[in-house]
Amino acid sequence: MKSEDVAAWLKDHPEFFEEHADLMAEIYIPHPHGGRAIPISERQILTLRDRNKQLEGKLREVIQFGEDNDVISEKVHRVSVALLAASDMPSVLNAVYLNLKEDFAVPHVVLRVWRGNSHGELPEFRPVSEASREFAASLANPYCSGHAMVDTAVLFGEAGPHLRSFSYIPLRDGESFGLLALASEDPQRFYPEMGTLYLKRLGDLVGAAIARHLQ
Repeated sequence: MKSEDVAAWLKDHPEFFEEHADLMAEIYIPHPHGGRAIPISERQILTLRDRNKQLEGKLREVIQFGEDNDVISEKVHRVSVALLAASDMPSVLNAVYLNLKEDFAVPHVVLRVWRGNSHGELPEFRPVSEASREFAASLANPYCSGHAMVDTAVLFGEAGPHLRSFSYIPLRDGESFGLLALASEDPQRFYPEMGTLYLKRLGDLVGAAIARHLQ
């Protein structure tokens, strides 16, 4: 008989273990980590301990993930409150920069808006290339990359050549009217495979706050 046949037969006849309980104590098998041989019962205990350790590890990961999400949610909440309290466009922009740099520790933040004509004195309303507008319009969700997209590197000024990771968040209220760009010298800060749920929520909040003050 092949070992697979024996295993299949034992699965189909669980009463074997009850009928031959004494036999289980007499059969010794190699220890999983080497050394002496041990009874099957002891081997089963070791297996259960290993599985328990794996489950404990997964539980710790889930708890840590939940705690990290709680921290991020609290930061997003603070941004929301600050944007709601902003009474004009400069206050909105200050709230965006302050919270992103202080709460989220994003070293480089650029915001550009190409709708409205009553805030031309603000740098956020300076002309933006057609390529950047089309890029923002093409984004259904925030986009993260290890390099600057289209011609957006110039938006970061002298820091542009030294940046190694970028996140682009479209601002829209039906159609795109702006772009929030985040960047870092750390290549692992923003990467293509990272989750963008909170970035999208941030974009929704900032977009709604800015749109409220546009004419």
